Amino acid sequence: MPNPAEPSGPFNDGPGSRPAGQRIAVVSDAEPERNGVGAYYADLVEHLRDHVADVAVFGPGGDPDLGSLSLPLPGDSTQKILLPNLMTVRRRLMAFRPHAVVVPTPGPWGLLGARLAGSVGAGLIVGFHTHYERLADLYWSSGLGAIPRSYMRLANRFLFDRGAVVLANSHAMADAARSLGARRVDLMGTPIPRLFIDPPVSPLAEQVTRVLFAGRLAPEKNVQAVVDAARDHPDMRFTIIGDGPLRAVIEDQARDLSNLAVPGWLPRARLPGALDACDVLVLPSHVESLGTVALEALARGRNVLVSAHCGITEWPMLDRALFRIGDGETVSQALGRVASLDVTIRQRKAGMGAEGAREMNAWAIKGWLDVLANHGAALDGDGGANRRADG
Repeated sequence: MPNPAEPSGPFNDGPGSRPAGQRIAVVSDAEPERNGVGAYYADLVEHLRDHVADVAVFGPGGDPDLGSLSLPLPGDSTQKILLPNLMTVRRRLMAFRPHAVVVPTPGPWGLLGARLAGSVGAGLIVGFHTHYERLADLYWSSGLGAIPRSYMRLANRFLFDRGAVVLANSHAMADAARSLGARRVDLMGTPIPRLFIDPPVSPLAEQVTRVLFAGRLAPEKNVQAVVDAARDHPDMRFTIIGDGPLRAVIEDQARDLSNLAVPGWLPRARLPGALDACDVLVLPSHVESLGTVALEALARGRNVLVSAHCGITEWPMLDRALFRIGDGETVSQALGRVASLDVTIRQRKAGMGAEGAREMNAWAIKGWLDVLANHGAALDGDGGANRRADG
């Protein structure tokens, strides 16, 4: 892959014009703090506000006038699908007059955002973060999964056909986007919010005694392997943070393990403190396009143990700081291996991780500004985007 410090594609198309006068709309089905996609765009918006005229987010978890009818997410009753109010969203988006519309999800909000981008004359940028077709295999049998797989395939094709560019956060995801019909695909970096970067990093303890998992308690995260590791390492204190369809199962097992705490979902603002209080973050996912929490843990100077399925391993500036679960190795065995290392090795890895996370953050922001400059609608005389009446 290209070195992210010297990227190719739209992230390095030359100086161009910076999008300082642009208005950016993000239209997403993901709530800001409920999953990785929601967190990604909440973080991105925080940084973009320093560089563009205005940023607005249209989606669930914000203004209730934009949508109120909700349905349970198939396969995970802890999450909801909130349906947008078509006329209100259209009116608000038209009044905002964005130069670029960013759509990161193939749900009803994302499809509406892609449809309206043409009506307001905005450039459409599609973020491809989750391979939903693969997730369908984990949640439904082959027969039952045919419906959600078909929907996702059609929805992604709708977005990809209209997008000026599709951005993926790993080579594996970029290849998946191309296989689904995307014509122009490029890599995007992952921004990190200031609350993970600005506070001073605390040094690692000499011994590994505190292990953290943070994420959705769902089959694709392989969270059961963390419970098994807690059972095998009674000398270590384990914490599993999150919510999801497996929460009741995990909580039930935790009652028999004095070294395992399952506090439930944690607000994002409290996650840096939870990371600072651990020695190792584990992310043993079966499916993980990047692994945002692993990146955040690196930014906090923690050791991070991940599976080979995590897209974060594709980024050289980050992979050098990671510990990997080996082929045929359990989470329990990998933790024992990491814990047996000399503390100077773990501290060196932690230092490289904090440095790499900051490098990723800077590259991600620059890359998004380049994409917006290259694919946002042209500025007209009054500072708005040139309008089209099509779509």
